[in-house]
Amino acid sequence: MKLHVNNETGRLREVVLGWPRSNGPVPALSETFDSKSYESVRNGVYPGEEDIVREMGAFEAVLKRYGVTVYRPEPVENCNQIFSRDVGFVIGDKIIVSNIIPDRQDEIDAYGRIYSQIHYKDIYNLPEAVHVEGGDVVLWDDYIFLGQYDFRDYPSLKTARTNRLALDYLRMLFPQKTIIPLNLRKSDTDPYEGILHLDCTFMPVGRDKAIIYRDGFMNPRDADHLMDLFGRANVFELTREEMYWMNSNVFSIAEDVVVTEEHFIRLNRHLRDVWGMTVETVPYREISKMGGLLRCSTLPLRRD
Repeated sequence: MKLHVNNETGRLREVVLGWPRSNGPVPALSETFDSKSYESVRNGVYPGEEDIVREMGAFEAVLKRYGVTVYRPEPVENCNQIFSRDVGFVIGDKIIVSNIIPDRQDEIDAYGRIYSQIHYKDIYNLPEAVHVEGGDVVLWDDYIFLGQYDFRDYPSLKTARTNRLALDYLRMLFPQKTIIPLNLRKSDTDPYEGILHLDCTFMPVGRDKAIIYRDGFMNPRDADHLMDLFGRANVFELTREEMYWMNSNVFSIAEDVVVTEEHFIRLNRHLRDVWGMTVETVPYREISKMGGLLRCSTLPLRRD
C-alpha cells in the first residue's frame, strides 16, 4: 500500500472508516473521554448502536459512490472504534501511530491487518512522551497546523491530547514543512467551552478556503493568523452553536466535493451557493454526541 496525503482536500482514493458495532455499554460520567460524551451521558442521550450503524452506513455509501476504497478496523468486542482519526494519521508517505490514552489501546491493535499492508519503514511509532492524535493534525500542502495544549495543567485534562513534544517530533520528521502550533481551549465537561481537537474549530476546504471558529483558540492572534493565511474573504466563521455541533468537522472527498452533516444549514448553503462546491449531506447528529463527527471517523491513506 502506497501512502500519500498532503492536504485535506485532494481527491480521496483510500481511507479507513471506523467500526460502528459492539461499542460496549454507555460509559459512566467518570469514564467519558471528552466534554460532548460527558454531556450526553449526563443528559441520558448517549447514542445507541442502531443509530450509529445507520449513520456510518450512510457515510460509507457516499464514499463508495465516489469510488473510494474503504477499509475497516478489525472488530473488537465492547470497544468504541468509531473515531479512527484518533488512532493514527498520514503525512506525506508516512503513517504515525498515535499515543492515545491507555484505556483505548485495543483500538490500535485492531489496525494490525491494515498496517501489515504498509512497508514497515513508513510506519512511525511515537516515543512514549510524545502525545498527538490525528484530530489535532490538519494538513494544507506545505503547512501542518497542530492543535495542542502547552500549559502546566496538561496532565489533569482528559481533552488535552497533543503536547509540546509532538511539535518538536513532527518538526524533526518533516523539516521541509512549516508547522504552526495552535493552543486550544479545553474543558472536560462543557462542550461549549472546550475544543477536543483542532478539527473541531478549524478545517480547510476546497483549494484555499477554510472554516473557523475564532473562540476555539487560547490566543486570538492564532485565529487572526489563520484568517490572514487564507484571506478573510475565503473564511467561513462559525457561531458558538455551530461549533458545538461540530460544523468544522466536515470531510472532503475532493477539492469540490465535501461531506457534511445534514443539519449544517448555514454552512451547507455557503459551500454550495458561494463557494460552488458539491455538498453531500449525511445524518451524523447521533454520532456527534460522542465527541466526533465525519473527519474524526476517517483515516485517509491516499489522496491524489
